[in-house]
Amino acid sequence: MRRKKVMRAAAAALLMLGGLSAAGTLPAAAQNAGEAPASKSLLTAMQHDFGLTTSQAVARLKAEKTATDLDPKARATAGAAYGGSWFDAKSNRLTVAVTDDASAGVRQKLRDAGVTVRTVEHSARELNAAKAHVDRLKAPKSVTSWHADPSTGSVVIDVVRTKAADNDVQRFLASARKAGPVTVHKVAGSASTLAAGTVGGDPYYTGNVRCSIGFSVYGGFVTAGHCGQPSAAVYGWDRSYVGNFQGSSFPDNDYAWVNVGSGWWTVPVVLGWGTTSDQLVRGSNVAPPGTSICRSGSTSHWHCGSVLALNETVNYSQGAVHQLTKTNVCAEPGDSGGSFISGDQAQGVTSGGWGNCSSGGETWFQPINEILSRYGLTLHTA
Repeated sequence: MRRKKVMRAAAAALLMLGGLSAAGTLPAAAQNAGEAPASKSLLTAMQHDFGLTTSQAVARLKAEKTATDLDPKARATAGAAYGGSWFDAKSNRLTVAVTDDASAGVRQKLRDAGVTVRTVEHSARELNAAKAHVDRLKAPKSVTSWHADPSTGSVVIDVVRTKAADNDVQRFLASARKAGPVTVHKVAGSASTLAAGTVGGDPYYTGNVRCSIGFSVYGGFVTAGHCGQPSAAVYGWDRSYVGNFQGSSFPDNDYAWVNVGSGWWTVPVVLGWGTTSDQLVRGSNVAPPGTSICRSGSTSHWHCGSVLALNETVNYSQGAVHQLTKTNVCAEPGDSGGSFISGDQAQGVTSGGWGNCSSGGETWFQPINEILSRYGLTLHTA
C-alpha cells in the first residue's frame, strides 16, 4: 500500500505548481485568457473526446477559463434581469441571458466584457420558481430529471423515450406545466446510482460496495452519499483500513466525507488513469453550462464531455436528489463518488446516470462547493 501511495505522491510533486488570479472587476475577455489550464496529455484527451485540433483544444480551454471567471461577475452585473448563462462552444464565449428589464448600460457593460447577450422572456428567478414547483410533485420512475434551462426559457424535463406516452408521465407533465413553460426531452434510460459490488481496480470499499474517491480535503476525502452510511468503515484499494464515513446524505442530497488515517494521506490530485497525466486541483470555481469537463472513476477511468445543466433534480428509485449538475460524460457502476474536474478546478463527485462508456449516456454529479459548505471542509489544493 505505502509503495503505491508514495508513487502517487511523487507524481503529484512532479507536476508544475501555479495558478491564475481572478480580477476584482468585470474584465474584458482578452484580459482573462491567460495560459491554457492543461497539460499536453490533457489536451490530447480533449482532442480525442471532442474531435479538436491541438490549437482548437488550447483555444477552448482558454475560453472556458475566461468564461468560468467571468460568469459570477456577469451575473452580478445583470442583477434582477439575469436570465441564466452558458458557455457556447461554437463561439468560445459566455452567453448571458437577460430580460427586457436590463438597461442599455447593463447590456453594453456585458458586451464590453466579451459576453454574448441574449434577451429572454423569463428571469432565472422565475425559472427557478417553476422548477421548485416541479420539485414538489411526485414523479413517476419514467421521469428521469428536470432543470431550469435559460437557453430554452423553460423547465426541461427528461423522460424515458419508451414511456413518454404513459398516463402517469402525462399527468406529471400536465401538473408541471401549471407552474410555467416546460420542454420535454426524451432519453434512452432511467437514472440510477453507480455503486458496484466488489471487483478489482483502484477503489475504496465499504461492505460489499465499491465506489470511487472524489477529492481530497484536509483530513479526508469527499465522495457520494449513497456509497455508505455514517460510521461505516472504509477500506482502500488493497483492503487496508482507511477511515470511516463521518457524514453522509442520500437521497435529497448525494454527498459524504470520509476521514483518512492509518498510514494513508491525501494529495490534491485526480488520477488520469494513463489516458492523461494525473491532474492537480487548484480550486473549485463553478464551470458554466457548455464548458468541457472530465471525470475520473475506478471502473471506466477517465472520460470527458460537457456540462449540460446546473441545479437539476434527478429522480432515482431511492428518491429525488436535488441541485445536481448534468453532463454528457459516460460512467459505469463503481464510478460513484469519483471526481469531476474542469481544467484544474474541482467540480463535484459522481452521483449517477444512465448508459455506459460503450454506447454513451449522461451522468450527474453533486457539486463540490455544497459538500465543503455542508461539512465545513477545506479542499486540498496545490
